[in-house]
Amino acid sequence: MGKHLVLVGGGHAHLTILLNLGRYIERGHQVTVIMPSSYQYYSGMGPGMLSGIYRPQEVRFNIRKMVQDRGGAFLEDKVTGINPGGRILVLQSGQEPPYDVVSFNTGSEVPHQPFLPVPRENIRPVKPVINLLQGRQHLLKLLGEKELKLLVVGGGPAGVEMTANLWRLVQDNKGKAKVTLIGGRRVLGGLAERVRHLVLQSFSRRGIEVVEGCHLKEVGDTEIRLSDGRSVPFDFTFLALGVKPSFLFAGSGLPTGEDGGLLVNSRLQSVAHPQIFGGGDCISLAGNPLAKVGVYAVRQNPILYHNLMAALEGTEMQTFVPQKDYMLIFNMGNGRGILWKKNFMWEGRLAFLLKDYIDRKFMRKFQVSGERDEKE
Repeated sequence: MGKHLVLVGGGHAHLTILLNLGRYIERGHQVTVIMPSSYQYYSGMGPGMLSGIYRPQEVRFNIRKMVQDRGGAFLEDKVTGINPGGRILVLQSGQEPPYDVVSFNTGSEVPHQPFLPVPRENIRPVKPVINLLQGRQHLLKLLGEKELKLLVVGGGPAGVEMTANLWRLVQDNKGKAKVTLIGGRRVLGGLAERVRHLVLQSFSRRGIEVVEGCHLKEVGDTEIRLSDGRSVPFDFTFLALGVKPSFLFAGSGLPTGEDGGLLVNSRLQSVAHPQIFGGGDCISLAGNPLAKVGVYAVRQNPILYHNLMAALEGTEMQTFVPQKDYMLIFNMGNGRGILWKKNFMWEGRLAFLLKDYIDRKFMRKFQVSGERDEKE
């Protein structure tokens, strides 16, 4: 007798499952996918969408179409609670769908509390990625009006790429703006000094200001206040303050890691509830916390695909072994990239072209037919 598999979210770690949904259904299982939107945007190309290198259609997956074309059910809704004892999910709409096996790939959020209790049009967290598209549309209206003061708050890889591509957005649309990165204690403090030097050098050549040695303390209507007492005025701000999973798991009483992610074992299975699985940024791997980078979610794809079927049918599961080293390539917004892996660094146009090739190949693998030609 078939069982009910529910997938919550359509991020990187669920894409192989979504592509092969028919295999579960052929074996008699019912599959439901729950997401707050029909589309899933690929974060690796998000900064390029902000600057206009990519159209929105090029950086998103039509998950609704993907699911329905393969015989699954799609619910446009948000999961607000989990009842593991009753194997029930609580949705924003009030519905309470049951499950036999459930997997979460809900990504992460930029924690903007207490800085931004109420979201504003001119202050946007960089996640969810749709915020970058909405921010671009808002900025295009402002660019022709006056010289703008544009801020990015956050000194990690996301903050660097956002700053670089914000500069490109201004240049390509013949606007005037002062672009500033508020980099916290130290921009890219966790990476090799050579990478940091290349980024700062690139920004300096373009007149992008970098502020280090202080943190965001408060966000006002038209200025931010820093921990050293300074105030910095702005017309528009992106918040790239690092990412955390949502409060969903902790709020539902499930075991979580220190960052609030669903605590899973090496089979990507909840340490307390064997019928609950997860992948990507929303999980915390017991004994081996992972950086919030997409490469891990992509590598979890085949493991989740196999283990969800195994959970439905009582067969043997596979183990996820995270790689020790991964590659980062920064899209620097000027047609150049900075590649870093372990002790190897490479800056230039070819680095960006490699990133572009890898990203486009990934999108082609999972996009449904005709998706790039859809109208916005």
